[in-house]
Amino acid sequence: MNPLKKLAGETAIYGVSTILGRLLNWLLVPLYTNLFIPEDYGLVTKLMSYVAILLVVLTYGMETGYFRFASKDKENPKIFSTGFVSLIGTSILFWIAIAGFLNPLSVYFEISENREFIVLLALTLGFDAITALPFAKLRQENRALRYAGLKFFNIGVNLGMNLFFLLLCPWIHKNFPEFPITKIWNPEFGIGYIFLAFCVSSFLNLVLLLPDLYKIKLSVDRKLLMKILTYSSPILVVSICGMLNINLDKMIMEDLIPESQNPLYQTGIYGANYKLAVIMTLFIQAFRYSFEPFFFSQAKEKNSKQVYADVLKYFVILGLIIFLGVMFYLDIVKILINSRYHEGLGIVPYVLLANLFFGIFFSLSLWYKLTDKTRFGAYIAIVGTIITIVLNIILVPKFGYYGAAYAVLICFVVMTVISYIAGQKHYPVPYDLKRILFYMLVATVVFVASNYLNIENQWLKMAGKTPLLLLFVVVVIQKEQLWGSLGKLIGINRNKK
Repeated sequence: MNPLKKLAGETAIYGVSTILGRLLNWLLVPLYTNLFIPEDYGLVTKLMSYVAILLVVLTYGMETGYFRFASKDKENPKIFSTGFVSLIGTSILFWIAIAGFLNPLSVYFEISENREFIVLLALTLGFDAITALPFAKLRQENRALRYAGLKFFNIGVNLGMNLFFLLLCPWIHKNFPEFPITKIWNPEFGIGYIFLAFCVSSFLNLVLLLPDLYKIKLSVDRKLLMKILTYSSPILVVSICGMLNINLDKMIMEDLIPESQNPLYQTGIYGANYKLAVIMTLFIQAFRYSFEPFFFSQAKEKNSKQVYADVLKYFVILGLIIFLGVMFYLDIVKILINSRYHEGLGIVPYVLLANLFFGIFFSLSLWYKLTDKTRFGAYIAIVGTIITIVLNIILVPKFGYYGAAYAVLICFVVMTVISYIAGQKHYPVPYDLKRILFYMLVATVVFVASNYLNIENQWLKMAGKTPLLLLFVVVVIQKEQLWGSLGKLIGINRNKK
């Protein structure tokens, strides 16, 4: 089977589970922005930023390590069991640590009266860390449908609990005050139900994965564990720095913006508009899920480097189409958040491009993973984090959340350039850089041209931008000589006239 078709197929399956699942979750964003003021949503944004980073710490690169060692010895059951037991042990230690430091943590986050928020998030993190390797095993075994089914279930439970506690229970309490709904629902708990839904759905995922685990003999090979950790530890640095580059701005924005400018309010505005890049984020995530096991499996093939080059080119093309699509139809996309958050729409193009370059960086990262030079990935990631910290400190006090958007874009552009240069030295891949840059230039020209459409009616303005999007697509089809493939796709035989 054509490796690109295989990758596209698996990306589609992971994408369907990720995109549809996340879109179901995205139905909650309008709910949150309508129910909660920016300050409350700012707290959610801040806490979830810490969660994203801690999850990376708790999995410490074990997924990538598993892919690497399993690709070398697929029949060795000790590879999975060793990593799995290790994750269980560290998750339990994490829970013990949170229990011991619960009071100071609640004071630090200024939620002393809602310490249960931290407990729920800590439990969620532990469950997610424990299930990380079983999910990686499904990916490594190409069981994409099983993976997608579990993810759908997780999202369904999360969505259902949010709707139940945030919509149905208040409605029952208002319209049927005699009904004892307050026995299971507390109107004062507020955003806490967001965290409760995450916790329950993560726990149920662990339960549903038990049938995949009961035949596995749990044991630890200490020498093997040290080899995996030696390989994965730089990946941990890369992952932590990557999460810091994406989330640090939301974590420290409250401390960088003067109190007179309502920093938590600005954090909420930034967090809500950041999520309008969801389509690009989902595309990147679906690609990452399928690409990592893919490039390890392709490494021994004769034409593997050309395949990697083609993957990056088509990845950039699709990313640019998503960028133009979101920006051209932003007037539709923005209805996902309440109008009181619309003042931050200007950051969306920067966030979209930052996510695109993050995806390019991930695609380029295969060079240090395949050559076992993962320390170079750590060096690049550290440089990115330094850029993120410095630029946020300089720009956020001056430009508010716009400064954070500038910082994240600059960070990932620099990391991408460094990774490309280093990769071509240590593991040269014939990336078609000229054509990729050409497509970026065309997309830039099309985007800039769209801003000169002086049409007041938003629907007519969006209609006027559509030909520009089609123009970019036509340029790609012509340049890649895809007319024949397109004809086959729609059932047209171009040889017959």
